Amino acid sequence: MTDRSGFAGKRIGVFYGGVSAEREVSLRTGAAAVGALRRKGYDVREIDIREDWLGTVRDAGVDAAFLALHGRYGEDGCIQAACELARLPYTGSGVAASAIAMSKLLGKRMAASAGVPCAPDEVFEGDALAGAKPPAFGFPLVVKPDREGSTVGITIVRGEGQWEAAMAEAARHDSRVLVEGFVPGREITVGIVNGRVLPAIEIVPKSGFYDYHSKYTAGQTEYVIPVPMDRDILLRAAEYTRRAARAMQLRGAARLDYRIDPAGNVFFLEANTIPGMTETSLLPKAAKFDGLPFDDLVLEILSDAGLSK
Repeated sequence: MTDRSGFAGKRIGVFYGGVSAEREVSLRTGAAAVGALRRKGYDVREIDIREDWLGTVRDAGVDAAFLALHGRYGEDGCIQAACELARLPYTGSGVAASAIAMSKLLGKRMAASAGVPCAPDEVFEGDALAGAKPPAFGFPLVVKPDREGSTVGITIVRGEGQWEAAMAEAARHDSRVLVEGFVPGREITVGIVNGRVLPAIEIVPKSGFYDYHSKYTAGQTEYVIPVPMDRDILLRAAEYTRRAARAMQLRGAARLDYRIDPAGNVFFLEANTIPGMTETSLLPKAAKFDGLPFDDLVLEILSDAGLSK
């Protein structure tokens, strides 16, 4: 692949680590990105950022930032705003798009505004969290912290007896809790890179629930590509990915998750604006299947680095 990033001969800072619950995943993503950039001949500075975010960005001494930070402060618009203030070109979505996608609630509302189906939901925050009652759409349902990643704090609630504990667990991670109707069926994820929609991957956790343990423990989840599913369903998921990404103004690489019910209806769950980027992560798997090797995928992401997104 020809390097069309516009940063050939420039020094690239890979920002990773951070202080979120996804720090360990971010370290792996960053290390993989560093390796790819060095193999492509770039001068790379590794920056494990933990404090004084604005000062660290301002004094980084690099020509562009490759953002490999997951979760809070990395995907929610904070590091993007620091780059904007420091006038340091950065990869991925801009400040507003990152903040919107980090909120499962706002992401769903934006996707729905573009005609993308979403499961019913109810939001609880502030005083409404105390003594909250289950929504009218009933059990089973899914209780989630609104602004957390990697399924941290998420519980599938199948009856009244699990409700209070699930709400307390979600509220431990965020002051806003999103409660959704559970969509039975299958789960797929669809990547998009600079407007190019990648093939879907089906996620099949052995436990039946794609939680943190299933995501990051070897052998606990099967990832299937190509997905053995009706072509019309996969085409709809691809179109919904284009619509949702456009509505949220996502840039660079992103990954959007969906549930498929037994009738073949597709429901949007959430968007990940800085998806995992190890060579075994889902976005790179889909890119490789579509003819885009890992190192070239990293260059493709770098090619969209900029400001005022």
